[in-house]
Amino acid sequence: MKLQQLRYLVEVARQGLNVSEAAEALHTSQPGVSKQVRLLEDELGITVFERSGKRLTGITEPGKAVLEISERILREADNLKRVGEEYAGEDTGSLNIATTHTQARYVLPAVVSRFLGRWPKSPHVAPG
Repeated sequence: MKLQQLRYLVEVARQGLNVSEAAEALHTSQPGVSKQVRLLEDELGITVFERSGKRLTGITEPGKAVLEISERILREADNLKRVGEEYAGEDTGSLNIATTHTQARYVLPAVVSRFLGRWPKSPHVAPG
């Protein structure tokens, strides 16, 4: 089982079971998506998508569970990437603030100070 197969599976579902649109969204070929979906179904020993000939017509009950888990796995994989990016550049960060004048005067100085303490190499921007 590969993350790419899970991405294909989830994208097919997102695209309303249209494999061609899923392939386009994933910047790959329709036969490649179909093949990887079939390989994953074979590996899992279940059918994720209901079919009528070559056309996908629905999602099976076990397929719904597989899609839910696949989406969760892909979210966690993205979280892993973010952790890596955060720690690779751990002395920089970004902070965008929209606030009232009162909050900016009395509350934000402490918040900004903590932010700059955590990410000391962040660019400093003077109030506008």
